[in-house]
Amino acid sequence: MKETFDIGLIGLAVMGENLALNLERNGYSVALYNRSTAKVDQFLAKAQGQHFGGAHSVKEFVSLLQTPRQIIIMVKAGQPVDDMLNQLTPHLSQGDIVMDCGNSFFEDTRRRSRDLAAQGFRFLGIGVSGGEEGALKGPSLMIGGPEDAYAEVGEMFKTISAHVQGKACAFHFGPDGAGHYVKTVHNGIEYADMQLIAETYHLMKEALGLSAEETGAIFRTWNHGELESYLIEITGDILKRRDPETGRPLVEMILDKAAQKGTGKWTSQSALELGVPTPTITEAVFARLMSSLKAERLEASERFGIQNLPYAGDKQVFIQALHDALYSSKICCYAQGFDLLKAASREYSWDLNLGEAASVWRGGCIIRAQFLNRITEAYDRDPNLPNLMLDPYFLAILKKSLSSWRLVLSTAKSLGIPTPSLSASLDYFDSYRQAVLPANLLQAQRDYFGAHTYERIDKPGSFHTEWLE
Repeated sequence: MKETFDIGLIGLAVMGENLALNLERNGYSVALYNRSTAKVDQFLAKAQGQHFGGAHSVKEFVSLLQTPRQIIIMVKAGQPVDDMLNQLTPHLSQGDIVMDCGNSFFEDTRRRSRDLAAQGFRFLGIGVSGGEEGALKGPSLMIGGPEDAYAEVGEMFKTISAHVQGKACAFHFGPDGAGHYVKTVHNGIEYADMQLIAETYHLMKEALGLSAEETGAIFRTWNHGELESYLIEITGDILKRRDPETGRPLVEMILDKAAQKGTGKWTSQSALELGVPTPTITEAVFARLMSSLKAERLEASERFGIQNLPYAGDKQVFIQALHDALYSSKICCYAQGFDLLKAASREYSWDLNLGEAASVWRGGCIIRAQFLNRITEAYDRDPNLPNLMLDPYFLAILKKSLSSWRLVLSTAKSLGIPTPSLSASLDYFDSYRQAVLPANLLQAQRDYFGAHTYERIDKPGSFHTEWLE
C-alpha cells in the first residue's frame, strides 16, 4: 500500500525548504513538489531518513496526500500562484484545503477564496514573517480563511510557529484576505521601523561625527531598554562588522540604494484607498524610491554643495534625544498601522483583533520587539481605543519625549540632514493633537473654484458662497 503524507508543500525555494523542515521536525510527514523536479530529488537526497516524500507531477503529488488534503503553496506571489492553483484544482476533491503561505496581495487572496469556494475547496491565505530563519525555527503566522478549515490546520500552525511566554505566534484573523492584510501592514510597519533606525544612524554619523563602531555600541545599549527589538539588535551587529577587503566598516562599503518587493507600497496604497493617514510608513516607501536616484543625487550634491556642519551642543544630550525621538516616532508608526488595520476590518467585515496582531508579532517576525507587549496591553485595556497615541502609557511617553523630539528634528533641518520618516511622525503627532487645522481654508478654496460646499462651526448643514460677489 502506497504511503500517504499528512501535508503537502509546493515550492522548494529557501522559504519552502525551511518550512518543510519545520513541519517534519514537529512530527508531520510532508509530501513535496516543485516545478523544477530536480529540486525535489536534491532535497530528498539531503533529507534521507526523514518523513518526506517527493513527486514529479502535480497529479502524483496529490495522490500522496491523506484526505481531506492539506496543501501549502510556497511560490512567488502573483500569477505563479494562480498558475499553480489552475494545475492543482483538477486533481482535488471537495473539502480539500489549499493554503497560500507566500507574500500575496490580499485582494488576490480574497478573489482566490471566492473562486475556490465556488469549486468546493477551502482556501487559506497565510502571512508568514520571519524570513528564512523564521520559516525553519518558528515564524509569525497571520491566517485568514474559513473557520472550518482553520479548525483542521490551526493546531499544526500553532505548533510550528514561534512562541513567546508559551503563547503561539499564530492567529486566525478572519475570512478570506484578513491574514494577508495583517501581513501587509506588518511589512509597512517594517519599512518604517527600518527607515527610522536608518535616519537615527545617519544623524549620529553626520551630525555627531560618530564612527560606525560608536554608533553600533549605542544601538546595542538601546537594545537593553524600551527599544529592545530584532531590528535594533541586528543594527548593532551590522555596525560592528568590518569589511575584510578594506578594513573599513562594512556598512560604509554598501551602496546606498535600497530595494523593495512592493509590500510597503501596498500598505500605503491601501491607506489612501481607505482614507487613513500613514505618513511615517509612506515616507519610508518614498525614501527607498529616493535612494534609487543615486546618479541624480550625486549630480545634485555637486551642484548644490553640502555643508557638513557638526552639531555644536552636548553629544550625550543629543544621543538621549535621538533615543526619545526614535521611540516616539515608532509609537506614531504603529499607531498608523493599527488605525489602518481597524479601517480595513470595518471595510471588509473582518472583525480583526488588534491586540492579537501585536501579540502575534512578538516572536518570529522581523518587527518583533518588547514594545509590542505594550500595544497588546493597550488594547486589553480598551479594545475600542481610537488611536494608540491616546493609551495612557503611550500618551505619557509622547508628552515626556516631545522636547527631545523637537530638538532632534530642528537640528536635522538646520544641518540639512534628511529625516523623512522622523519628520513625518512628528507632523502626524502635531496634526492629531491640533483642535483646529487649516482645512477650513482648503474647504473655502474648494467651494470657490468648484462649488463643493462646506460646513459651518455654528450651525448644521451644507453651505455655498458666491465668492466673487
